Amino acid sequence: MSDCIFCKIVKGEIPAKKVYEDDKVIAFNDISPQSPIHILVIPKNHISSANDINDENKEIIGHIFSVISNIAKSEGIADKGYRIVNNCGEDGGQTVSHIHFHILGGRQLQWPPG
Repeated sequence: MSDCIFCKIVKGEIPAKKVYEDDKVIAFNDISPQSPIHILVIPKNHISSANDINDENKEIIGHIFSVISNIAKSEGIADKGYRIVNNCGEDGGQTVSHIHFHILGGRQLQWPPG
């Protein structure tokens, strides 16, 4: 999508502080962190939200969770714990229409989140 900020990050049109990249996903630091560690993981192919996961693209979700596990270990938060967040739709708090997963950690996280 030409107007999607995350697609522009994938294309290198907008800079991001990358934590991880492979041929399927990019992970980068959130520009407005909500915890000491706040990393976004996005697929390189545009998927608008969790509502758009289907038989053709479902494998990327498993790959994303594998990447999240590896990032948590490399960031030193795997043992103490972290939160994975995916917001879906306006009422769910999704502000960018490109599926993305937040990795939040580095402090005690509260529940309920809000």
